[in-house]
Amino acid sequence: MRKDAIQLEEDRFQKISSVDEYDSFHERHRIFPAVFEKRKHSRIIDLAGGMGVVGRRIQGRYNADLICNDICPKCLSSMEKSGLKTVSFDIDDNETAFPFPDGHFDAVIALATIEHLMYIDHFVNEIYRILNDDGYLYISAPNYSGLPYLLPFLLTGKTFHDPLSGPDRYEFYAHIRYFTYRTLVEFVSSLNFVPEAVYLPIPQESSKFQAMKSRSRLKAQVMRTAMQMVYTFFSPRWAAEPVICFRKDTGSSKEAFRKIIL
Repeated sequence: MRKDAIQLEEDRFQKISSVDEYDSFHERHRIFPAVFEKRKHSRIIDLAGGMGVVGRRIQGRYNADLICNDICPKCLSSMEKSGLKTVSFDIDDNETAFPFPDGHFDAVIALATIEHLMYIDHFVNEIYRILNDDGYLYISAPNYSGLPYLLPFLLTGKTFHDPLSGPDRYEFYAHIRYFTYRTLVEFVSSLNFVPEAVYLPIPQESSKFQAMKSRSRLKAQVMRTAMQMVYTFFSPRWAAEPVICFRKDTGSSKEAFRKIIL
């Protein structure tokens, strides 16, 4: 991750005294731990866990040994105040292995993280190494072929993130990889993972949806219904940020790739 982006990340968290004041709750956060389904994960790591939103949801709803990673001091402090176990190491250092033995975890979570990294091959290879043979990776990235990104781009001709806009400035500097749903599936699959399920979170509890709902309940309901129809009848390629579950490819039998709306 770029060092200037790290400082911008720190700056945007300064106004937040606790995770309860965090104003960037996403639907990708909401669907945890439901995405675990009936898989029995006993040891989980959340890479680049941020303020600990996903960690807190898992901690209160799922029985597992969870550890959360980040390098941002504000994030680490927030997670520790929430009672989460933390570990700080640079996930974008291609000369250093993650500080865990082979096969240590049942599940790795990496939400909205890979788009920030330079050494993405090293990142995915290390995840593969620290997962056991029945391990799972839950990963997401902004899907720039999704309707919420594609339509404004086509209508305005502007880039996905505006470097002159305060709310977008962090994303402009921090995102150095631009994935689509298809390229993310293909890239992770090329490094010995098999996609098992894609989870499509409909608008429900995110900060943006709640803000829209407070302005117009009708507009929010129309948007939610429209997205549910898109997710039901069309490919996940139109979703803003699908969460994709991969399993290590160990040569065992493979399940059909499933689409699940949550």
